[in-house]
Amino acid sequence: MTHNAGGQAQASSLLLAKGGPRAGASRERRVDVVVPVYNEEKILARSVRQLHSYLTDNLPFRFVITIAENASTDGTFAIAQQLCAELAGVRAVHLDRKGRGLALRHVWGSSDADIVAYMDADLSTGLDAFLPLIAPLLSGHSDLATGNRLAHGAAVVRSGKREIISRAYNLLLRTVLSARFADAQCGFKAGRTEVIKALLPDVRDNAWFFDTELLILAQRRGLRIYQVPVAWTEDPDSKVDIASTALADLRGVARLRFARPDSRGLGQPDPGTGTQCRSASKELNAPEPPR
Repeated sequence: MTHNAGGQAQASSLLLAKGGPRAGASRERRVDVVVPVYNEEKILARSVRQLHSYLTDNLPFRFVITIAENASTDGTFAIAQQLCAELAGVRAVHLDRKGRGLALRHVWGSSDADIVAYMDADLSTGLDAFLPLIAPLLSGHSDLATGNRLAHGAAVVRSGKREIISRAYNLLLRTVLSARFADAQCGFKAGRTEVIKALLPDVRDNAWFFDTELLILAQRRGLRIYQVPVAWTEDPDSKVDIASTALADLRGVARLRFARPDSRGLGQPDPGTGTQCRSASKELNAPEPPR
C-alpha cells in the first residue's frame, strides 16, 4: 500500500537557470545535486561556486545544481538568484516552509535526472567523495549511496561530543531497527531517481530524521545501499539544534520500530532479505551495463 506522506509541502517554487547542464559532457546521463539551505547567506555563494567548479572540472556527466531554499529570513534566496544568473546549470527553488527533508522531497520528487543527490551547504564532506558516491548508481551496482564518517578510511574532524552522539545514535539504529548501514545522518547522499521517487511517498519525516527513515525503508525493501568513506569537517556555525534533533530522532526510531509489518513496507524485513551495504572500492572502474 502506498502512503501519502503527511505534511508534504504546498510549496511556491521559483526555478531559475542560466543555460543548460554542462556542455560537452561525455555521456547523456544527468545528475541533480541539491543543496538545501536555510539562512545561509554567509556561505552560500562561496560553497555553490566551489561545488560548480568541482563538478565542471571532474564530473563526466551533465549536471544541475539545485539550491533548495526553505523559508529563510535573511538574504539567502536573493544570493541564490544571483548565482542562477551567474552560473550555467544552477537553479533555485523557494519553499515556504522549513525542513531539510521537505526540501529534498520537493526537488527529488520532481527531478527528471538519472541520479539525485544532496550535500550540506557548508560542504563539510569533501567533494572528492562525490564520484565514488554516484559511480555505483550510474553503473547499476547499487540503488542508494550514502557517506560514511565511521568507516575505515574516513577522515573526520569534529568535537568529542558530536562524535559520541553520532556513534550512540547509529548503535541505537543497529540495535533497535537492525540497521545495516553505519552512518545514517551524514549529509551526503544520492540515489537512482526512480528508486527515490518510489520511496518518497512512504517517508513521513520532513526534517532531519528524513535521512534515517529513507535508508531504513530502503533496507526493508531489500534495496542495495552503498557506503562511501568520506572526509568530513564539523562546521562550528552549524544551525542544527542537537537536543531537539535528538528528541525528534528518538520519536522517529520508536515510530519505525513499532510500525506494523504491513504498514507502508516499513515492518520487519522478510527472512533472508537484506540490504547489501558495500565499501566504495573499485566501483569507479566498473563497466557500465547495457541500457
